[in-house]
Amino acid sequence: MSARVVVLISGTGSNMAALLDAAADPDYGASIVAVGADRASAKGIVVAQQAGTPTFVTPFSDYADRARWNTALAERIAEHRPDLVVSAGFMRILGPEVLGRYPVINIHPALLPAFPGAHAVRDALAYGVKVTGATVHFVDEGVDTGPVIEQVTVRVEPGDDVHSLHERIKAVERSMLVGVVGRLAREGWTLEDRHVRLGSAEPGPTPSTGNVAEENR
Repeated sequence: MSARVVVLISGTGSNMAALLDAAADPDYGASIVAVGADRASAKGIVVAQQAGTPTFVTPFSDYADRARWNTALAERIAEHRPDLVVSAGFMRILGPEVLGRYPVINIHPALLPAFPGAHAVRDALAYGVKVTGATVHFVDEGVDTGPVIEQVTVRVEPGDDVHSLHERIKAVERSMLVGVVGRLAREGWTLEDRHVRLGSAEPGPTPSTGNVAEENR
């Protein structure tokens, strides 16, 4: 049986679209059972609907505070009974109302723990690094501090600006995310002392809960 995956987006959802394409293969091991967004204008919602995937929107502005919004989001996610939640360019902070119920993974355009936060590509360029990349990690209570699942490197080329470097990172992070979600679904995982190991018989424990700032793309 395929693992049930809910994908959260805020924008065009290019990573989400790649996951939908991968999940069309019955051997992938994961089914995208819903795509959720925090805004009705998210273009990725239309892409998901055209692919026949259920969608939902939980606007942040509809709630009096962040905790109530997180509770509402958790309830919408729960309707689809996911085994895994994937933050794929989601632009809101997830709280314990969500993180306490589901394992959540995020993709970040830097080699964590270097350059956490919303401006990772800009910060890497400003620092003058020669190599950066992307990280898939579990979401925990910190800002991009969750246990690392996988990483891929990207060289910084002479003349790179934020846009050119970010586009090259996106190209490799997309395939990495597809690969990681598939392996988590097919093989399960264990998590011990921040070390994530793929290949256990059952899904691993959900990391500790709290708030986390997601990369905004």
